Amino acid sequence: QVQLVESGGGLVQPGGSLRLSCAASGRIFSINAMGWYRQAPGKQREWVATVTNDGTTTYLGSVKGRFTISRDNAKNTVHLQMNSLKPEDTAVYYCNTYYTDSDFSSKSSWGQGTQVTVSS
Repeated sequence: QVQLVESGGGLVQPGGSLRLSCAASGRIFSINAMGWYRQAPGKQREWVATVTNDGTTTYLGSVKGRFTISRDNAKNTVHLQMNSLKPEDTAVYYCNTYYTDSDFSSKSSWGQGTQVTVSS
């Protein structure tokens, strides 16, 4: 079982920056991929960015060039650096991981979410 804890959300003005972090803990054999999703009020949850076990990063088109996902493999931690934030980035951001547990089972886990609000 793995637990994910997000941090770093908050209120920021348009054009500002935030850095989200997500730390995974538990009976993890290996992390296969970690990523970020977000859900705005009244909207479906959408994928934002992913970093895979080979280091490949992918991004939602609307955040490409503004957001950067990175990982610290030794700490089982993923970060999302968000620059040039826009009001439409306002959402609860969720960390997600695909991992192999100590029983060699493939699993997926979600964090509790952290609120990002971009407003004047």
